[in-house]
Amino acid sequence: MDELVNFVAQRKRLFVLTGAGCSTESGIPDYRDAEGEWKHKRPLQYQDFIRSKNVRKRYWARSLLGWQRIALAQPNPAHIALACLERAGWIDQLVTQNVDGLHQKAGNRRVLDLHGRLDTVECLDCPWQWPRETFQQRLEERNPDFKNFSAATAPDGDALLEDIDFSQFQIPPCEQCAGILKPSVTFFGEGVPPQKVKQAYAYLEDADGLLVVGSSLMVYSGYRFCRAAWEQRKPITAINLGRTRADDKFFLKIAAPCSQVLPALVTQLGI
Repeated sequence: MDELVNFVAQRKRLFVLTGAGCSTESGIPDYRDAEGEWKHKRPLQYQDFIRSKNVRKRYWARSLLGWQRIALAQPNPAHIALACLERAGWIDQLVTQNVDGLHQKAGNRRVLDLHGRLDTVECLDCPWQWPRETFQQRLEERNPDFKNFSAATAPDGDALLEDIDFSQFQIPPCEQCAGILKPSVTFFGEGVPPQKVKQAYAYLEDADGLLVVGSSLMVYSGYRFCRAAWEQRKPITAINLGRTRADDKFFLKIAAPCSQVLPALVTQLGI
């Protein structure tokens, strides 16, 4: 712990990268186990969502049930601690792979949502966007029977709804052009918007260290920043349970829950 305290105390422009492990204590499941392997089936791929109306029906039916877990989730001690570190001046920028908005709820202001946010729905055929809460009401109005189904929660507002006939599920169209609607997040197999990647690299260029919190870094969209920091000879520290893709690049790694480590860090820094 002393090494982590010293690492942060010596930084003035810390770049923080967070992943799903930061939100598990808020009741939002993560994708991977301690070995970095998938816990469930391969996540929905972007091209499958685009090509198949049946796939979209299945996605939105499961999301209808899973959304409330995201909507009601509250920041946990890890989120609160990161907000404290930002206010105290140690965190210059936080880039998150999460789509739950919990960093903003906790009070962080310098946040880049690398993979977007689930609380907005967008049209693929026009610039129109919709708040997810409003879209949720439309989904429930068109599919009243689905509200009563019970399903285990899955990552990113999904629900494990199997052996169900989705053929009659009704998806509200875009109100402006009747186009296809999609959550405003980056799906697996979909590229992160280039402007976000460019902005994140610019933040990293100005940083004097990288702190990884709750990410296995198995997905390239996050790993790329560890690789860039390593190439720039910036020190990298990670707080993560289990193996990561960048274990060979860390100055320090703490294999413990971030919801325990970060509050202890804040206390020892005297914030």
